[in-house]
Amino acid sequence: KMAEKQEEPSNAQNGEPDNAEEGEGKKKKVKREDLPPFEIVTGERLPAIFFKFQFRNVEYSSGRNKTFLCYVVETQGKEPVTSRGYLEDEHAAAHAEMAFFNTILPTCQPGARHDVTWYVSSSPCVTCAQRICEALRKNKGLRLTIMVGRLFMWEEPEMQAALRSMKEAGCKLRIMKPQDFEYVWKNFVEQEEGEEAKSFVPWEDIQENFQYYEEKLAEIL
Repeated sequence: KMAEKQEEPSNAQNGEPDNAEEGEGKKKKVKREDLPPFEIVTGERLPAIFFKFQFRNVEYSSGRNKTFLCYVVETQGKEPVTSRGYLEDEHAAAHAEMAFFNTILPTCQPGARHDVTWYVSSSPCVTCAQRICEALRKNKGLRLTIMVGRLFMWEEPEMQAALRSMKEAGCKLRIMKPQDFEYVWKNFVEQEEGEEAKSFVPWEDIQENFQYYEEKLAEIL
């Protein structure tokens, strides 16, 4: 039986070295707790170590308690514009999905049609799903496709209802195929300077896990 487990990862899992001195670690902790509620990390490319850990479509997602959201916004205005980047949760108070609606979408041309694609490490929580539904109902020019690596707490009835409500609001939900992970690797992951771009190396069970989640999503929707 598969379930999303929410556990605190070690620093190393989160892409930070584990051998920081004790004092350093304490300083970091205090700093994180003092952050304002909507502290969101944004950028164009995320570190490869984050991608390899956070986006992995594993069955038990121990330690993967952040959301990484890579986005492509195609604005169909007088002059079509494409913008892309990524957002990550810095801590539990703000989710990357909310941050997209609060910080990224308002910078796009008002009144234009926006075709938005998200590549997200895991599917939205119930609260974010409600926000997505609201945004789609309010903004008739918004088209949203969400490609997810894993389904978050999919066994919970309220989570299943939230996924269905997103579909009803016009959101297209898809499970990321191996090709989608490769697309994110090429377009959103930092390559080491001076090195040739490393090709994407699929993990062992990438295809089986994709099929597993695809079946679950089809059952839910």
